[in-house]
Amino acid sequence: MLFQSSIRKELARSFGATLVVLVTIVMTIVLIRTLGQASRGSISPQDVMLYMGYSALGRLPTILTLALFVAMVSTLSRMYRDSEMVVWFTSGQGIAGFLSPLFRFSWPVLLVIALMALFVWPWANQQTKDMQSRYQQRGDLDRITPGVFQESSGGNRVFFVDRDLAGDQASSNVFIAATEKGKRSVTTAQSGRIENRDDGQFLMLYNGQRLEHDGNEKATLKVSDFESYGVRTGTSSLLGQALPEAKLMSSRALLKDPTPGNLGELAWRLGLALSAINLVVLALALSNVNPRGKRSGNLIFIVLAFVVYNNLVNLGQSWIFVGLIGFGNLLLLLHGGVLVLGLAWLARRHMNWRFGRKRRLRPGPHRPQSALTVGSAG
Repeated sequence: MLFQSSIRKELARSFGATLVVLVTIVMTIVLIRTLGQASRGSISPQDVMLYMGYSALGRLPTILTLALFVAMVSTLSRMYRDSEMVVWFTSGQGIAGFLSPLFRFSWPVLLVIALMALFVWPWANQQTKDMQSRYQQRGDLDRITPGVFQESSGGNRVFFVDRDLAGDQASSNVFIAATEKGKRSVTTAQSGRIENRDDGQFLMLYNGQRLEHDGNEKATLKVSDFESYGVRTGTSSLLGQALPEAKLMSSRALLKDPTPGNLGELAWRLGLALSAINLVVLALALSNVNPRGKRSGNLIFIVLAFVVYNNLVNLGQSWIFVGLIGFGNLLLLLHGGVLVLGLAWLARRHMNWRFGRKRRLRPGPHRPQSALTVGSAG
C-alpha cells in the first residue's frame, strides 16, 4: 500500500540519520569519561576501547528510544509543514490510521530495546565492573612502568625498575622504598622476579642490599646484604565476593529476590521497554505543526515531554527503593497513565472533538448586520 510504504521509507531514512548523530554524541561523551577514569587509575589504559563498547551497549536502549521518537516526530512534522497530511486526510485517512505503519516500522526496534534493557544491560554492567575490579586488584608490580617511580596501592611503598627482562616476569635494577609501622626501609637489588603463591603475590629479589631505620633520631641504621629476599606486593582475592549490585543482576535474579532495590531496578528496565511503546503513540498524538506558525514551538514541547517522561522512569526506581510506591502500582500509574493519555489525545484529534461551547458571532456597533448576512443573500 502506497500510504504505509511511503511513511516507512521516510521513517527509515530519518531513524538512520538520527541514530548516527546520537551514537556519535554519546560515544564522544563516553570517550571523555573513560579517558578521565583511565587517567585516575580506575581502568586500564589498554582497555579503554573495550570499556567504551560495554558502556555504549548499556546506553543503547535509551539511544534507540530517543532516535525512534525524534525520527517519528520529525517525519510527521515535515508532513504537516508540506501539507502532505492534508492530502492523506482528504483521501479518507484519519490520524489514527498512522498507528499501523508506525508500529509496523518500529516493532523490531522496540523488541531490541526490550531485550537489551532486560538482558544486555546487566551483562554489560557486569563486564565493566569486572574490568575495574581486575585492574584495581592487580599486584603492585603490575602497575609499574619501567623507568618510572610507581606508588603501591596502599601508598606505603614506592617501586622502581630499570627495565623488564625477557620472560618470567623478571626485572633488573629494582628499587623499593617502604614505610611500615613507623619503620623506613630502602631495598635495592640487581634483579627481581614475581612469584604468585596461595597467600599472595611476592617479589623475589636477588643480590641486593637493604637499609632499615625505625624512625627515631637516635636509632642506628641497619644495613644488610642478601642473595635472595622476598617482598610481599599483593594479596590474592577473588572477584565477586561482595554482594552484587542490583544493576549487575540478571532480570531473573531480580525476580527471585524481590527486595525494594531489586524491584526498583526491574521496574526501570521494564520502564525502558514500556516507555518506548508509549512514545510511539505520543509522537503521533502530539505531532501537529501549523504551517503559518513557528516551527520550533511544537518541537520544544515534544522534546520536553520526552525529558519529563524519561525522568519519571528514573525517579520511579528511587520511589520503589524508598517505599513510596509499589512495583505494580508504578507500572500501572506511570506507563498505563501515559498510554491512556496518549490514546485519549489521539482519539480527540481523530474524532475532531472540541471542548467547551462554540462562540457565536454577534453583530456589534463596529460590525453592521448587513455585512454579516451579505454572503447568504440571494
